[in-house]
Amino acid sequence: MKQEVISFEDIKQFQSRSEQFHPLSWYRDMLLNEPVSYSETSNTWNVFKYKDVKRVLSDYEYFSGEGDRTTTSVKISEDNFSDNKVHTMTLDPPNNRKGRMLLASAFTPRSLTNWEPRINQVAKNLVDQLDADEVIDVVQAISTPMPAIVMSDLLGIPSPDVQLFKNWVDILFLPYKKEEEESIDQKKNIAIQEFFTYLRPIITEKRSNLDDDIISDLIRAEVDGERLNDKEIIEMTMAILGAGIETTSHMISTTFYSLLYDDKNLYTELHTQPELIPNAVEEMLRYRFQMGRRHRTVKKDHELFGVKMKKGDVVIAWMGAANVDEDMFDDPFTLNIHRANNHQHLTFGKGAHFCLGAPLARLELKIVLENFLKKFSKIEAMPSFDLENNLTDAATGQTLTYLPLKATK
Repeated sequence: MKQEVISFEDIKQFQSRSEQFHPLSWYRDMLLNEPVSYSETSNTWNVFKYKDVKRVLSDYEYFSGEGDRTTTSVKISEDNFSDNKVHTMTLDPPNNRKGRMLLASAFTPRSLTNWEPRINQVAKNLVDQLDADEVIDVVQAISTPMPAIVMSDLLGIPSPDVQLFKNWVDILFLPYKKEEEESIDQKKNIAIQEFFTYLRPIITEKRSNLDDDIISDLIRAEVDGERLNDKEIIEMTMAILGAGIETTSHMISTTFYSLLYDDKNLYTELHTQPELIPNAVEEMLRYRFQMGRRHRTVKKDHELFGVKMKKGDVVIAWMGAANVDEDMFDDPFTLNIHRANNHQHLTFGKGAHFCLGAPLARLELKIVLENFLKKFSKIEAMPSFDLENNLTDAATGQTLTYLPLKATK
């Protein structure tokens, strides 16, 4: 059974890629005028207010992660409904307990402590290659290679093959377009087959020679006497790779865009006060990582939001809009790294399906900024840069393909 992918364009059509890249005007309008609305073209309910989004994401008594419709274009198995522990990650509690516990075994505080020096070395190596007073493409130099190299290292996949699985991830994260749905799905299936063929012998080898990496942790993981089989480990690896590469790359590039264009004084402030970097990371996740949305299926009739939602209806929770809800955040449409409660953003979700990789994503962005700020005291935008022509469709929304800057020591 294949899930129907709900097209973003059926809910909202933007006039340009740039508008979709950071849709604050639309969010403001929906928050003020249609905080709970029904879209006939997509046949979905849409909620935008912080309290409502939080409720939809966390109240599994009324809103289920299961269903035959989805907003997620990412694919990690040919059937996407195979009966294994990987797909229990979309199930409601208590059915998702084992799947999440098995995956969580690879993202422990101990793991993060061990990973930090390794991630720092990757970032340092990339930044060291950059020259002052020359044009640097942040996408090519930092945001694309950084997550791929990090995930290669942490998963225990040979580094010469980084580009191979980066290409597979790019395909698996391709957004579906109605007129190309069949051909895109075929590309995804081929990528899945190639990934399986590549990774299976690596897992076989690791079962005999466990190491200090995520795949080895997944092999070791055991809950209630159950362990993951090879197919489940491969699919979990694909899911980890996808989130760890695609979304983290987007997060890094949009952060640098923000430093160049949202507040030109912020880079200098962080350079002189690097202790503010963790706060800046949270504010970037709140303000700039804007295309976050999750679908849920209504489990029983209710009027929780003042409208009649029926069992089987699909609700889309817009985390990007919730992150700029003035009932939650003061002056929300302004970038402010000193904001006291910016860590309460919903970028990584909430409740039973909260993103387990959130601490790793935060750590990568913090380390990238630390290394870049340590080497360069100033950055400046290139006057010739045209945002509209340097964006492309991705599962995360519009993502940068090129971002030039000039850095000074």
